Order: sequence, then C-alpha cells, then structure tokens
Amino acid sequence: MAVRKIIEYPDPVLRHTAESVSTFDESLRTLVADMAETMYAAPGIGLAAPQVAVSQRVIVVDVSKGEEEKQFLPMVNPEIIEHEGSQLDEEGCLSVPELTAQVKRFKKIQLSYQSPDGEHHQLSAEDRFAVVLQHEIDHLNGVLFIDHLTPLKRSLYKKRRKKMLETQQAA
Repeated sequence: MAVRKIIEYPDPVLRHTAESVSTFDESLRTLVADMAETMYAAPGIGLAAPQVAVSQRVIVVDVSKGEEEKQFLPMVNPEIIEHEGSQLDEEGCLSVPELTAQVKRFKKIQLSYQSPDGEHHQLSAEDRFAVVLQHEIDHLNGVLFIDHLTPLKRSLYKKRRKKMLETQQAA
C-alpha cells in the first residue's frame, strides 16, 4: 500500500469521465488499498480514482462509526439507479483545497456497484452517507462540487485558487 498524490483543481484530469472497470485483478486491489490509505492520510471520508490520476470508475468511502477502527467500502463501477428527495449539506473536497460550501443533493439514493472481485451489489444510502457517495460518483463523471455552486461563488473560488497557485509557484 502507498499514499498517492491527490490531484487538485484546476488539473484537467479531474474533468475527464472515468472508464468502466472490466478487469478485476491484483492491480485493481492495489489501487483500492492505495486509495484507502491516501484517503485516511489526507484525511478524508471519500476518494475517487481520478483524484489520484487514475481514470477508472473506482471510489472508496469511509464507513467507520465513531472511534472504531477505520473501515472503508470500495465500490467499482458505482451507479445511482434510484433517488428521492433533496437536502443541503456542507461539502469540501480533497481536490478543491480551502473551500467548503452548501450543496444540494438527493436525500436518499439506491446504487449498484461491484466489489474489487467483480461481485455485484446494491446499496441504499441516505442523509450524509448519500451525500458522500454522490460527491464521489460525480468525480467519476468529471464533475466537481464547485459545479453545484452559484456562478458567483464558483468564480470567486477560481480567482482565489489562481492566487493560491501563483503564491505557491513564487515560493
């Protein structure tokens, strides 16, 4: 296992639609393990493969409760098959540094996915867990949470991010 570099906005790799996974092998299991280690090291509660520069439809999400040992759920080729309701929740993103914002998402979702071994599963999620899953699945489609913000908020962040990058390059 290894901690991988998290790609940050405005890197164009974050805007590509990830490819479906058709080969369930050791390299996929290594990717999942690396993604989990990277997510926890960041620290975060979800991570999509495009965030570590791998254009595959793979996400990992933290499912630990409270202070128990860290536990994550890997999902390969996840797809939302049903949704209902809506909710506003505060979101942030490891690939969009120094920004949190209220984002409107579905309140309850049903999704299908595969395990790293290729087994098919379905899962129902609601509230905060549904938000995390929608956020990560968006990454697989080249969508960032800033795309859900008003044009003004998005523009202000883009200007601030540009200044942050200029300051980093000057240092």
